[in-house]
Amino acid sequence: MVSLGDILAVSFLGVMATCSNMLGAALGLYFPLSKKVLSCILAFAAGALISALAIELAYKGAEEMHERGVNEHATWFFLGGGFALGALIYYVAALYLERKGAAIRYPTRFREYARERRRQNAEETIELLAGCDLLRHLPAEDIEEILPCIRSHKLTGGDILFRKGDPGDALYIVAKGSVDILDGGEGPDGSRILATLGAGKAFGEMALLSGGVRTATARARGDTELLAVEKQDFDDLVAADHQLAEAVARLSHERALENLTVGGTSAHTWAKIASSNLEHLTHRESEQIFAEVADGAGLAIVFGNILDTIPGCLVIGSQFVNFQSLSATLLVGMFLGGIPEAAASAAMLRKAKYSPLRIFLLWSTVLVAGIFAAIAGKIFLGGSESMLAIFFQAIAGGAVLALVAHAMIPEAIEEAGSLIVLPTVGGFLFAFYLALGEMFV
Repeated sequence: MVSLGDILAVSFLGVMATCSNMLGAALGLYFPLSKKVLSCILAFAAGALISALAIELAYKGAEEMHERGVNEHATWFFLGGGFALGALIYYVAALYLERKGAAIRYPTRFREYARERRRQNAEETIELLAGCDLLRHLPAEDIEEILPCIRSHKLTGGDILFRKGDPGDALYIVAKGSVDILDGGEGPDGSRILATLGAGKAFGEMALLSGGVRTATARARGDTELLAVEKQDFDDLVAADHQLAEAVARLSHERALENLTVGGTSAHTWAKIASSNLEHLTHRESEQIFAEVADGAGLAIVFGNILDTIPGCLVIGSQFVNFQSLSATLLVGMFLGGIPEAAASAAMLRKAKYSPLRIFLLWSTVLVAGIFAAIAGKIFLGGSESMLAIFFQAIAGGAVLALVAHAMIPEAIEEAGSLIVLPTVGGFLFAFYLALGEMFV
């Protein structure tokens, strides 16, 4: 039976483990420290957490199972399965919340999210570009340079895009709807339909190479969305890219033009190569995605913070017996880790136009979550020698380990590079020393 004193004690521990987040948020907003210093603190905390999980959770759990007569293979599968399940739960939940906006809490998580978001947004466009014979005969590796030239052009039914005799100043690809190509001569409206082009079809390709005048009229059949590559943008791109200029020169040769639709790279292969080369994220694209994600991301941020907090506090609560036998390694790791995490998050949220009050309110949810998680750990997992309790402690430990690998270490490496090796090992050795002190009492 858990007493009121135990509940108050583990509540206090929950606050102690998470209050550093408020300190970190204040540092990020008002007293920004060196990013390398914060990264080293984060790396030290990561090392301490790894040591705590290995020694105080996994090893002690193995000892308990050994006393029950369970052999080493069964013990490894049992505890390893718990850790793996906890890591999987954390990973899936973290990715879901990041897609909803929680990614803006940490710079590295946001950059990874933004790159993936850009890739997804570009893939549909690339598939359409691959249907254009002219573009498909240009180097697929240069697609990253071509994409900024793409413009969206919307028409309503009956709108004339260009008329026969107009200057050929752009290539068009039908993204949605359809376009009638007219000869500009006979018919009730003075024109005869030569062809109707649906989604994925390109027209006006030669405008990019030779300009000239239009040999037909293009009219929207209904609400239509086009992708356009303006000749001026294309010429500027060619002038700045020697490899692309050579490819265009080859295409401009009469024989190459005659064979545009014969052989060459298939649309599927070209699109695959082009998609694989989408690596660079421009500052403008990053800022645009950041603004889109930040809008309405508050709830996702709250749940993201809670997700990072609950596993560690569950373990702290489950391991607590009294203050004399309190294991400090996990508590220290969580406390130290909260400072740089919250500092980086506060800076990102401030950039996203969140007020300081709102930022502190968001991080205050960590305190509440820490208290309830520690209480739940004590009530449901603490003081129980059942195999189920050991398994759930392993699940919580796996989630903490996933947090270290998913957020803490990448953030530390981003700002401090290889320097984080030293504080990470230092944190591990510090926690190991504390663990040995408890063993040899």
